Amino acid sequence: MADTTTKPGSTPVTPKKKSGSKGAIVIIILLIIAIVGILIWFLPKEAEYTALVKEKEQEKTELQAELELLMIEHESIKIEYGELSDSLSVKDSIIQANAAEIKQLLNYKWEYRKVNKKLTLLRKITQGYVVQLDSLYTVNRDLKEENKKIRQQYSQEQERTRILAKDKEVLIEKVSEASVLKAYNVTAIGIRYTGSGREKITDKANKVEKIKVCFTIGENKLVKPGIHAIIMQIIRPDNITVTQKVDGPYTFEYNGQQIEYTTRKEIQYQNEDTDLCLYWDKKSKTESAMVGTYKVSIFSDGYKIGDTSFNLR
Repeated sequence: MADTTTKPGSTPVTPKKKSGSKGAIVIIILLIIAIVGILIWFLPKEAEYTALVKEKEQEKTELQAELELLMIEHESIKIEYGELSDSLSVKDSIIQANAAEIKQLLNYKWEYRKVNKKLTLLRKITQGYVVQLDSLYTVNRDLKEENKKIRQQYSQEQERTRILAKDKEVLIEKVSEASVLKAYNVTAIGIRYTGSGREKITDKANKVEKIKVCFTIGENKLVKPGIHAIIMQIIRPDNITVTQKVDGPYTFEYNGQQIEYTTRKEIQYQNEDTDLCLYWDKKSKTESAMVGTYKVSIFSDGYKIGDTSFNLR
């Protein structure tokens, strides 16, 4: 227990109030409360701002990714359609310009709605681009099919024309052959003359004075009536053509070549059977004919119309 007794001669001490310290404490408390209030007020706002920034960055990333994917698809479509896409170069330029504008907006101050709206527009343009390419592809495919059919038809027509031309040539050839004179019953014999001048048949080379060749020019209504040259060729066993006289030349054209003949005679043909005999006279009365097989050919109007052979011994 404290001693409250006042010492003699001393002044009594009165205790001082701590009012100054209390005021400071109050002020500090108020500041703390204010700071806490400010923190409580601003911290949610800062979190909201951070979340908003993060959201906008995510939106920007998504828009950039969508734009890149859209342009990758566009380029792959151009590659897929190849040269066909060159016909839509103007449309492609519009797509590229819109993509460049969207990229510029994303790199600077931008609005989600504005960029998304432009992306939606760009998507529609690229879809229209694909539709046009499909239409061009379909038209081009149809044209190719049509051209293929036309080429096939043309080829078939060419083949038909070729066949018709060939048939025509064959027909012309047949008509030409049918309109040629024909020699039937061609016979060739050796002749010698008796003292009285009569002809006698002989096959002895040393006795033969002439070779007599007889035949019939057949009836043919397709042959033009009038004068026709009948040419006879006799080939000796040594393949030499015998001629009528020493003076010549005794040649005519046959199959594009000039060949020798023995004798010729012009007849008046009236489209009916005509009997005819042609002779070969030996050049020398004293020289014997060659022993062996002789070949006889009859020609007219550039065609061979008959043949035969005979032997001399």
